[in-house]
Amino acid sequence: MSTVVFVVAGRLDTRTGGSIYNRRMIDGLRAIGWTVTAIELEGTFPDPDASTHSAAADAFASMPSGATVLMDGLAFSALPGVAEAHCHRLTLVALVHLPIAAAFGLPADRAARYEATERRALACARGIVITGPGARPQLARYEIPDDRVCLVEPGTDPAPLAHGSTGGTPQLLTVATIHPGKGHDILLAALAPLIAMEWELTCAGRLTDDPAFVERLRTLAATRGLLDRVQFVGDVPEVRLQACYAAADLFVLATRQETYGMAVAEALARGVPVLSTETGAIPALVGPDAGLVVPPGDGEAFACALKALMTSADLRRRLAEGARARRALLPTWPRAAARLAEVLDGVAGRG
Repeated sequence: MSTVVFVVAGRLDTRTGGSIYNRRMIDGLRAIGWTVTAIELEGTFPDPDASTHSAAADAFASMPSGATVLMDGLAFSALPGVAEAHCHRLTLVALVHLPIAAAFGLPADRAARYEATERRALACARGIVITGPGARPQLARYEIPDDRVCLVEPGTDPAPLAHGSTGGTPQLLTVATIHPGKGHDILLAALAPLIAMEWELTCAGRLTDDPAFVERLRTLAATRGLLDRVQFVGDVPEVRLQACYAAADLFVLATRQETYGMAVAEALARGVPVLSTETGAIPALVGPDAGLVVPPGDGEAFACALKALMTSADLRRRLAEGARARRALLPTWPRAAARLAEVLDGVAGRG
């Protein structure tokens, strides 16, 4: 029976794409017979304080020599001293959702600091698992050999087809933590010229990461006369989130940066057509017939595509048919877990 220690930054029940991935992989590995020890490192990531360093050092010191340790990159890259202290007796594998130095909007001095610690830490990893194709070019700065980097994309759960607005006011949905990288400002600016049309937008996603940006969005919505059309519902319970997907006629995500695009896959699993951007795995997920994708950060292109979709029910219908056809092509979580097991076995075998 294979074993792995899976170390994450913070709590596994956090409602982020990275935490969902980690939790589902732990469950998936266990389902195929692996023994998984999950360790939740509480702390101030990606800027660990002294107590965070101490807790991590204690956790690693307790691990038996020879163990395979898969560690979420948010913690791994922030703790190079711990990695350096244990890389000779443990098989360390970094799980990189996005390099911390590559996060959108980082000030140059912070990005440089993160890059220095990340470089040290990743040099200690015998393998690096990335969760989306968008992470690979971001790792180029670290000059990591290609044979040490393996792609293990997320899965998607089967879901019932969305019923949409059933002839009522078209319902638009975006699901993303609200911060500048997800492009909510681009989305609202694209919707403003369409105020004469019937539509409603639900923005589901955590509101606490960047309160100043959230306030900017509310001000933008107010000045453009959109407040009665746009709902910021926050980090909603799973049952309500599923209801949001079920009621959606169009999924819209003006994201500036993704490594994969889990929310896009969730929309497609319900047959909801997509308007998004050419980043991460989104173009491959959407394909040629399940939605429209435009260059990330291009507000004019996003607005043009949104106008085309909102003014043509026939286009929306055709893309909805394509989205329903894409459902069967989406990767599954059991296959993703099997792929991760294969990668971990390979890294451990190389020793």
